[in-house]
Amino acid sequence: MTNAAHSVMIRAKGLHKNFGNRAVLRGVDLDLRQGEFVTLLGPNGAGKTTLLRILATLARPTSGTIEIAGIALKDARPTIRGLLGVISHQTFLYEDLNAFENLRFYGRLYDVPELEKRIHEVLEKVGLERRAIDRVRTYSRGMQQRLSIARAILHNPPILLLDEPDTGLDRQASNMLSGLIHELAIDGQERSVLMTTHNLERGLAMCDRVVVLAGGKMVADRAATGLTADELQQFYFDSVSRGR
Repeated sequence: MTNAAHSVMIRAKGLHKNFGNRAVLRGVDLDLRQGEFVTLLGPNGAGKTTLLRILATLARPTSGTIEIAGIALKDARPTIRGLLGVISHQTFLYEDLNAFENLRFYGRLYDVPELEKRIHEVLEKVGLERRAIDRVRTYSRGMQQRLSIARAILHNPPILLLDEPDTGLDRQASNMLSGLIHELAIDGQERSVLMTTHNLERGLAMCDRVVVLAGGKMVADRAATGLTADELQQFYFDSVSRGR
């Protein structure tokens, strides 16, 4: 999937984030190339969600620089938001609206052309076209996450940021969600994906590269090619131990 000549879609340099006297990120550097799928691993409290929130423009770093598709984040937040699709355990959906109404709201924010046609396309892709006029509060957790994916890809962004997207899902719903994410990552759009997960095996199956965050620092980075699940587990625990 990855080509070394492809452009860098996310470049973070020297990111620090403090909450009061507590340092959550301590000099994080990260590159994500066009068409690359990177799995970000780390224990609870490592700073993974904070990092993704900063990259998604939902929070500001204390210091450091970020470029999204070559654009400095500090200079062009509205433009950059149009390049990102964000999926997390928080769906960002309006429960009293139906699926179609939710997507129409977000589509207007991003000036999506031929919006109604695009809404039908993404609802079909996530398997919710038959529930398009049902209120979101009637959906199961898995269905809400599928609609959240539809929301995130509605404007066809070149970058997806996924923060533990299968949190709270049963095995069947989680497997369905993983299949959908994998399909989106290889759909020919050269989409770049950064995903946090606690499921090491699933993260390995989907990615080109594995990076480990521990103690607010990026402590390891390696290609996933040829890496077995057992080797990844050992690599992960060794990396976390070094980062403490």
